[in-house]
Amino acid sequence: MKRVLVVDDDREMGTVVAEGLADRRYDAIAVSSGKEALAKLAEPFDAIVTDLRMPGIDGLELVAESRKIAPERPVIVMTAFSAVDTAVESIRRGAYHYLTKPFKLVELDLFLGRALDESRLRARAANLEIAMRDRFSLQSMVGASASMQRVFDLATRVAKASAPVLILGETGSGKGLLARAMHAESKRDGAFVTINCAALPETLLESELFGHKKGAFTGATQSRDGLLVQASGGTILLDEIGEMAMPLQAKLLDVIERGVVRPLGSDTERPVDARVIAATHRGLRERVAAGAFRQDLLYRLEVVVVEIPALRHRPEDLPLLIGRFLAASQARHPDSPLRRFSKGALERLMAHEWPGNVRELENVIERVVLLARSVEADAAELPATIGAAPAAGITFGGKVVSMREMQRRYAAYAYEKLGATKAQTAETLDIDVKTLGKLLSADGDKDA
Repeated sequence: MKRVLVVDDDREMGTVVAEGLADRRYDAIAVSSGKEALAKLAEPFDAIVTDLRMPGIDGLELVAESRKIAPERPVIVMTAFSAVDTAVESIRRGAYHYLTKPFKLVELDLFLGRALDESRLRARAANLEIAMRDRFSLQSMVGASASMQRVFDLATRVAKASAPVLILGETGSGKGLLARAMHAESKRDGAFVTINCAALPETLLESELFGHKKGAFTGATQSRDGLLVQASGGTILLDEIGEMAMPLQAKLLDVIERGVVRPLGSDTERPVDARVIAATHRGLRERVAAGAFRQDLLYRLEVVVVEIPALRHRPEDLPLLIGRFLAASQARHPDSPLRRFSKGALERLMAHEWPGNVRELENVIERVVLLARSVEADAAELPATIGAAPAAGITFGGKVVSMREMQRRYAAYAYEKLGATKAQTAETLDIDVKTLGKLLSADGDKDA
């Protein structure tokens, strides 16, 4: 039941309104002065209905004070016809609506219902926005390895800037997730918009990015804002930027440099303030050398470069990621009995090279959770390709060995070959010292 505070210096009028609202299933109480109402504003009322002209503290002051305490709480003002101008001023100051006396209670019930519905929707949207920011924040991302900690540190330092960022990494490594986290960290008020430049033909990509006017091309039956305009005040992720056609690269460069966009078929430009984050799994410098990517655009995009290491280069992150994805999948599929992986299953997961990176790992765990028949998943329940022996030719002394053994032997080889300290060797191998120490545990020791 919604609580409503009714304020009117005409005690009888206030009582009639409160009783009428009570008949309509509101928990309504009436007070007869602005001073009494002011003392109750901090209480959890869902809405306020107040007379406008009252001695002492009037309705305008109550609107202002209520907004300070509970900005989303709707206030409906009651006023005599002669004070309509003041009632309009109350709307400007934040009141939801005004009713001129005398009015029917059904009118008040109608506007009060609308106000509470809108307030509830705004609160839900605000909570959703907070939840989304928390979910996609940099703090929510998983990675304890030294290489990922460096990624998080760099991303955090540049998240609030407006300069373009170029994210590099293999397919499935989490480039889109990092871009979204940077947007959440930036606290930019606009939307996060993403487009895959490899997924659309050139003409359609141009229309999607820059927008078009009605009649600009066959099928353009109405004007449409492009994604750059939609992302103004926010962030746009240009995924697989290396696949963008050269003519569109020139237009994108102009948008970044001048902050304006010209829709297809239009003679006028529109200002945009979209933070550009580009991502690719391809080497853009090689694309430049091949004449497939503009060098000047590359210079504009690589103001800050964040490179996400492949999952196979940070095995110490696997247990954390497995735990995160297992919990998330269990939440999505509460009927699944699966609660854990057996030791054998974990060993196979740890031994796999994960060519599809984090995305592949997440999909494998989702599959196991969906098909599970017991609390514990053993190795046989994993796809046959997970943790399989390395391809022919990847051997030591003519003998195929496990991925873990390959890592151990390569760490020992690098430590011996470099003749460096453990800290220096770990930095070269892009792992932390603790992980290196575990890999070297069976191969002697050196002073760090």
